Amino acid sequence: MVKEHFSSRWGFVLTAMGAAVGTGNIWRFPREAALYGGGSFLVAWLIFLFLWSIPMLMAEFAIGKTTRLGTIGSFRSFVGKKYTWMGAWMVWVSTAINFYYAVVMGWTIRYFWVSLNGEITLGDTAALWKGFINSPLEVVFFQVLALIFGGYVVYRGVAKGIEKANTILLPSLIILLTVAAIWALTLPGSIDGLRFMFVPRPSYFASPEMWIHAAAQSAWSCSAGMGMAITYAVYVRKKEDIGLNAFITGLGNNSVSLISGIAVLGTVFALSPTITAAFEGINAGSSGLTFIYLTRLFGQMPMGRFIAVIFFLAMSFAALTSLISGFEIATRNFMDHGWSRKRAVSTILLATFAMGLPSAMSIRFLNNQDAVWGLGLLVSGLFVSFAVIKYGAREFRERLINTEYSDIQIGRWWDIIMTYLIPLEFAVMAGWFLMEEWHSSPASFWSIVLQWSLAMAALVYLNRWLAREVKSVDEETDVADLKAGG
Repeated sequence: MVKEHFSSRWGFVLTAMGAAVGTGNIWRFPREAALYGGGSFLVAWLIFLFLWSIPMLMAEFAIGKTTRLGTIGSFRSFVGKKYTWMGAWMVWVSTAINFYYAVVMGWTIRYFWVSLNGEITLGDTAALWKGFINSPLEVVFFQVLALIFGGYVVYRGVAKGIEKANTILLPSLIILLTVAAIWALTLPGSIDGLRFMFVPRPSYFASPEMWIHAAAQSAWSCSAGMGMAITYAVYVRKKEDIGLNAFITGLGNNSVSLISGIAVLGTVFALSPTITAAFEGINAGSSGLTFIYLTRLFGQMPMGRFIAVIFFLAMSFAALTSLISGFEIATRNFMDHGWSRKRAVSTILLATFAMGLPSAMSIRFLNNQDAVWGLGLLVSGLFVSFAVIKYGAREFRERLINTEYSDIQIGRWWDIIMTYLIPLEFAVMAGWFLMEEWHSSPASFWSIVLQWSLAMAALVYLNRWLAREVKSVDEETDVADLKAGG
């Protein structure tokens, strides 16, 4: 029986937002906006917030709240026993992401320390980054720090650990990013960054690439389809409004992205000697932009050391809130199989450390895993859509979303999105990015195919065992019971 609960609606919403807000809001979103049309990208990105992210969050919140089980048990009970493996895929993907995400969080902790002790002002930031990334023991040390922080929070439980941490970390993150954004706006030339971010470039509206990147940014940034919303909804109280909470989570996540974009692009365009140099920094990739180019600018700007401390502390907080959600997704599923929280967290930490070592040793391997399992999240989203379709979208909405406790009523538009648009969006995004991988790196493409195939084959093989071992709230809840109101 699930005995843990969030203490308040805002505790739950802040926790869900914390899971959604990650390093991608800070280092990926500004780069994507600048490269794919500025204001045009923002329009498309906002559209897909309502065509993918928020509808998906509603579905996941409803499934978790109804079943009171993690992703494996939810699919077993909600969709049917033979589809249990789909829920297992979701927890596997989120866990595989955490293998390398703990390493990334370690980078942010390291650079918080580098900013604090003033190393960023000493000279060549490219050499500083290469020296760190090519020192495996140092990278592993900061990876372990990240695991300790994240593991301790999840070990403390929902109210005393996860909720309490997010109610401190997320507001602190927003304040820190706002300070960095305001400071960026005081710099001469920052208006160029705002222009590239907010002024639409009409020609991009005709670019399929822009629309696909905007859709992907919305999907990945909100963690919709990751299983986070299913997991956290297990702990909500009966009277929670699913529709309203999904809107608040999605809009809140996008607001953090906009603040981050102002801070990053304002700084880059204000301090770069030319527009060309600014774009070279943006094109350097997420790690290159953050740990080489931006770090160099921080070292040159007035009070740059102070702003760097704020920026990398905010990134560390963003990484931690997302890392926590990944740990809890796995922990909840282990607990559904009869494990104690202590045993589950200990096992997950050890596995995340061991499986994350290749990413700590090789940034090339890390980038490959990011491509493999980042795309794997889209598959998870497709499975959520399948769950809604199999249940019946209209009945799902009327019975599980528009409850007697709902402050807002969700209309038939949701049925259309979940039944038709989500599968279409998945096909277009997955097809586009797989083709990109094929043309840019056939080895990476075949790595995705191989790892997906092995994971799915293993989970399908284990399907019957996974379904049998889940300890549900009432031991034998299934989709027929749920539709009957049992």
